[in-house]
Amino acid sequence: MSEFVRVASVSEIPDPGKAMFEVDERLVVVVHVDGQFHCIDDVCTHDGGPLGDGELCGHELACPRHGAKFDVRTGKALTMPATEPTARHEVKVEGDDVLVKLSSES
Repeated sequence: MSEFVRVASVSEIPDPGKAMFEVDERLVVVVHVDGQFHCIDDVCTHDGGPLGDGELCGHELACPRHGAKFDVRTGKALTMPATEPTARHEVKVEGDDVLVKLSSES
């Protein structure tokens, strides 16, 4: 996918907060922290668990299964047991719309 897709209104995702969406058959988590929006795959690279169900603390999202933490700005795995990053996607805000553009990462 190479185009931005509207996923929510700015007001639908509190700051701090997160919401899960399906974009072009791909599950993603959109995170709102410190006035900025970020988007990563809703997949823990350790065991495929749903990151969106995890706890958000600052810019870190913890997998609810085994506690691996990911940086929502980059997708980088920060703690074990995850060692690989999850995909990061581009986000932009136009007016009150939050839009996501999927990366080619898998």
